[in-house]
Formats: sequence, C-alpha cells, structure tokens
Amino acid sequence: MLWEGRFFKAIIGALFIGIISTTIAVASEDEKAHEEQSGHEKFEPGTFIFDHIGDSYDWNIIDIGDHSVTIPLPVILISKEKGLVLFMSSKFQHKHACYKGFRIETEGDNKGKIIETLSDGSEVIPFDISITKNIAALFFSIILILVLFIHIGNAYKARPNRPPKGLQSLLEPVILFIRDEVAKPSIGEKKYEPFMPFLLTVFFFIWINNMLGLVPIFPGGANVTGNIAITMVLAFFTFVITTFTGNKHYWKHIFNTPGVPFWLKLPLPIMPLVETIGIFTKPIVLMIRLFANITAGHIIVMGFLSLIFLFGEMQPFLGYSVSIVSLLFIMFMTLLELLVAFIQAYVFTFLSALYFGMAVEEQH
Repeated sequence: MLWEGRFFKAIIGALFIGIISTTIAVASEDEKAHEEQSGHEKFEPGTFIFDHIGDSYDWNIIDIGDHSVTIPLPVILISKEKGLVLFMSSKFQHKHACYKGFRIETEGDNKGKIIETLSDGSEVIPFDISITKNIAALFFSIILILVLFIHIGNAYKARPNRPPKGLQSLLEPVILFIRDEVAKPSIGEKKYEPFMPFLLTVFFFIWINNMLGLVPIFPGGANVTGNIAITMVLAFFTFVITTFTGNKHYWKHIFNTPGVPFWLKLPLPIMPLVETIGIFTKPIVLMIRLFANITAGHIIVMGFLSLIFLFGEMQPFLGYSVSIVSLLFIMFMTLLELLVAFIQAYVFTFLSALYFGMAVEEQH
C-alpha cells in the first residue's frame, strides 16, 4: 500500500542507487590515484551502511576523527576447550585484535562473528550468547515498556473511574484504537479479550523499537525491528497462538475446505496442501514485511548520507553542495519513517488479529 511507504521508498531507492552507481563509476580512477598518493583510506558506502544496520559487540556513540567513543558490552562464549568465557568487548579494541584466542572475523563468510583458535591451530566458531547492541537495545525497550505500563496501571488503580491524565491520556487513545478498530472487528466482540494482552504487547513493542531506531543518539539507533531474528520470533508467537487456539471449524476449513469441488480434495489433496502451506506462509509474510520495511528505511537514509562523503572525496566543494540535497532527503525520509514506524506496528498487529479471528471463527 502507498501508506506503507513502499512507493516512496522504491522511487527514492532507485534514485539513490542510480546516483551512487554513476558517482562511483565516474570517480573510481581518480579516487584510486588519490588513495595511492596520499594513503587516505577510501570511503566504502556499503560497509558504512551495513555496519549501521547490522549488529555489533559494542555500542558506538560517536566517531571523532580516527577514534570512536563506544560502550563495551559483555561477551559471553561457550568454548570447546575453555568452557564458559566472559569478558567485555573492549578487549577487542585498542589494538587488541585477539584476546585469549578469540577474535572478530573481519572478512569472509564469518565476517563480524567471533572466531576461536584452538590449541591445535584450528579455528572454530564458539557458541555465542553475548549481549550485543541489538540485545542491549532490546532489554532497554523492554524495561521502558514495563516502566510505562506499570506506571499507567498503577495510575488506573489509584484513580479508578476518573479521567486519564499524563501518560494515561497519551496512550489510552492508542489502546482503545487497538481494541475497537483492530481486535473487535477482526476477532469478534465475544472472543477478542483473551488476545488483547498479546496484541497490545506486540504493537507497542514494535512501535517503540521502530521509534527508538530513528533516534541517532544513545540509547537509540539500534536496528531491532530490522533484525530478521526479532521479527521471526514475533511472527512465531503469532503462529503458535493461531495454531493452538484454532477451533474445529478452522481445521475443517484447512483439511476439508467447504464449497470446493471434491476433485480438488480427492484423490489429490490439492486444496488441503495449499491451505496447509498457507499456515506457514502467513507468519513468514509477517516476518519479512516488518524486517524489509524497517531495514529499507535505514538503508535509504544512510545511503543519502553516504553521498556527502562520496562527493566530498571527489571535491570538498561537491561534498558541501550535495550535503544540502542529501539532508533535505534525509529529513523527508525521517518524517516518512515516523509514519511507517506506526503503520508497520499497526499492520503486524492487525494481521495477527485477523489470523486469530480466522482461527476462532464459528461456522456460519
């Protein structure tokens, strides 16, 4: 849909890719010559973008020249030889490329992963349960959600049957919107209540993490909802709830679809096969939709930011000139992403409610 920002993202993304490709093609030879003469490291837009949207073992705050201000995070590994190993990610910094036989791979298929060198010289990937940037941001958002809603719940208990105030008045319209415009129409007036805790939780979790991802300073900037592992878990919960709450009519519709010619069900179970595949494709669509939309927004914003450095390497004047256009596009995309942050949370919640409604719907 247009409101999901896909149309705008497609146009801007195509424009951005075209400009980047043209710029690199025109300037490649000059940049190579300049690099050889000055020893200056070439700016890599791909590395810059994917480092931003990817996960890491520390939380970068700001880059000052060749130095970075980062918050180290706990590295927790289970080694074949050493057992449980705990240390801070700062051990990998300040020219410590290797610590106790562990290092972060910088190239190849295992780039970004921790590699362990065993006593016999072989290299393996240890079992990694470290607190990375995305996990730390996930904990922060969970604590924030708990604080917000415990405070609101206590306020309702302290002031029952009275008009909301403060955070209550801010979030109550959103809660009522999810109840009246999402849960009730999709699930039904009589059956929506058991599903409300999950629907509210998943909506506010996605919305708050989407918003935090747009904040460029700590504790924002992490790409939590743009991580496919996070969206996979959210979609898995929707799948489990749908599967275990489905009534006999739901399963009958899958394995013996009413109103379908018998030859589509017997002797070749075409319709049951299609419906069974649909059970799994629905959560997959939920997972990919959220992941793709949030990640695309980050890539486009960082892409326009990369244009400043690409043109700046050609000529400083070009960098300053392009920065005006790039910043205008970044502002536009940020405003669009504010809308997309809400819409994607709404779409995920609405589709989940729709699947729940299909699972508990009675036969007409």
